[in-house]
Amino acid sequence: MGNHTTVSTFLLWGFSGFPDLQNLLFVMIFFCHVTTVTANVSIMVAIQLSHNLHTPMYFFLCGLSISETCTTMVILPRILVDLLSDNKTISLPECATQMFFFLGLGGNNCFIIAAMSYDRYTAIHNPLHYAIRMTHKICLQLMMASWMVGFLVSLCIVITVFNLSFCDSNTIQHFFCDISPVVSLACDYTLYHEMAIFVLSAFVLVGSFILIMIFYVFIGSTVLKMPSAKGKYKAFSTCSSHLTVVCIHYGFACFVYLRPKDSDSFREDTPMALTYTVLTPLLHPIVYSLRNKEMQIALRKVVDNANRLISQRVNKRTLNI
Repeated sequence: MGNHTTVSTFLLWGFSGFPDLQNLLFVMIFFCHVTTVTANVSIMVAIQLSHNLHTPMYFFLCGLSISETCTTMVILPRILVDLLSDNKTISLPECATQMFFFLGLGGNNCFIIAAMSYDRYTAIHNPLHYAIRMTHKICLQLMMASWMVGFLVSLCIVITVFNLSFCDSNTIQHFFCDISPVVSLACDYTLYHEMAIFVLSAFVLVGSFILIMIFYVFIGSTVLKMPSAKGKYKAFSTCSSHLTVVCIHYGFACFVYLRPKDSDSFREDTPMALTYTVLTPLLHPIVYSLRNKEMQIALRKVVDNANRLISQRVNKRTLNI
């Protein structure tokens, strides 16, 4: 991208420091990847097939499942290939593309989670006007804005990173092209670049988190004014799954992206980054499945329909034989 860049390929060092664990890591990551994709696709199918789930909350949940699935597809297949391959090189354009989609989808996840908190605030604070304020058009606009802002910020970060000069080492001390491990290889990385990247990252993470906290302050004040304990419990229970996802998502994301780093800390950060990229997308559908009775019923219907379809096909083949 930049005229001064002399490095054309990078080496993803990542798990090379753990040669004895690579087969185990492959099995674990492959299992998590398949489970994550299956769980998110099941949620999407359940929401589409269940008319009682055609509400704003489940519309955003479906969008989050799509985004989470795409996020894992950007990172995990490449990790699995590298774990089985001796050639762990990645070209500069491929590295930039991977970073662009990973950061864009990650930012999109943050703003979708913020939109979900606005949905919960509207449902609890003003239930009589909920249908007017959360129409399908408004939900679609919020979803589109999440995608656009996420990828716009990602584009700004990628342009900043890949306009730097990479003229020394080409070994990325990570298992994918993340911001800090890549910029640590640049020859002309300055405080200006560091501040620009930090501000853009903080805009996504801290900005969306502040929005979520503002909505939950209003939710809390509304719930505390409710006269009955049953009403309070019901209101808080509708937010429990979302709050759990917020804690998981922002806890890991802020630790990985907002704390100060140096080039010696990337090896120590590998387990945390692996947790964020592999386990976090897996935990989100599990949380919404285990803590939501409507989703449990819808998922059971999907499983029953799938079993019925499989048994019908098996019976047809048996009859043909």
